[in-house]
Amino acid sequence: MRHTYADPVLKIGAHVGQEDPVAEGRARGADLVQFFCGDPQSWKKAVAPASLEAGLGDTSGLDLYVHAPYIVNVASPNNKIRIPSRKILLDHATVAASVGAKGLIVHGGHVTAGDEPAIGVENWVKTFERMECPLPVLVENTAGGEHAMARRFDALARLWDGIGGFPGVGFCLDTCHAHAGGEELLDVVERVKAITGRIDLVHCNDSRDAFGSGADRHANLGDGQIDPAVLLAVVAAADAPVVCETPGGRDGQSADITWLRENLPASS
Repeated sequence: MRHTYADPVLKIGAHVGQEDPVAEGRARGADLVQFFCGDPQSWKKAVAPASLEAGLGDTSGLDLYVHAPYIVNVASPNNKIRIPSRKILLDHATVAASVGAKGLIVHGGHVTAGDEPAIGVENWVKTFERMECPLPVLVENTAGGEHAMARRFDALARLWDGIGGFPGVGFCLDTCHAHAGGEELLDVVERVKAITGRIDLVHCNDSRDAFGSGADRHANLGDGQIDPAVLLAVVAAADAPVVCETPGGRDGQSADITWLRENLPASS
C-alpha cells in the first residue's frame, strides 16, 4: 500500500530547530515543519524533541517531517558506513513515527570511485528488504558527487528501478540540489514523475551557486541563481507539500513562505 499526500490546499513550511519545532513553525506562520531528531553529523541514536515526546504539545494544523542525518549512506560498499547507516535510518524512522511525522527524508547517498552504481542500488534494495518502514521514507536528490545515487536523473532512474516498488518509499525533490546537480528545472517535475511516478515533498530552495556547480548551498527565494518564476513553476507543478530549507531564521523563512503563498498560481 502506497502512502499519499493528497491535500486540497498546498501546505508550505520550513526546516526549523529541533528544540521546539512546533513553536518555531507557528512563529513562521507555517503549515508544516521539518527538523532533525539529533545531530545531523552523528551516529548517535535519535531523540524526539522533548516538546513532542509521548504526544505532548499541540501540533494541530501543523504537519511534521523529520530529516535523517546527513551521514546516512546505505548505498556505501563500506561495511563500516553501510551497516550503521541502516541502523540509524531505522532508528530515526521509528522516532519520527512516534511523534506523528508524515515522512522521513534521507539523501540518496553514493558509492566510491571504481564501484559500479549497481552495488549502491543493491545496497538500497537490501535496506528496504530488511526494514519495515513505520512511516514513508522519502529519498531526496542530491547536489554533488560524481558517484551519487540520486544526483543525475539517469542514476535516479537506476535507483528507482530497484526501490520504487517497496511500500512506504517516496521521493523528495530539492530545487537547489537539482540546479546545482546540473538538472534543468523547467521540466524537472515531468522528468522526475516519469521516473518515480510521484513527488511527495518539495524542498524549495534557491541556490547560491551556478547551475551544475555541485555545491549544496541554499539561498532565500529570489536571492540566488535560480529564476524565481521557475521556482514557482516547479512548486505549482509538483503540487506537493513544500519545505523551505533557507537561511535567515524566522525572518528569512517567514518571508520565503509568504512569498510563495502570494505568488503561486491560484490553482495551486
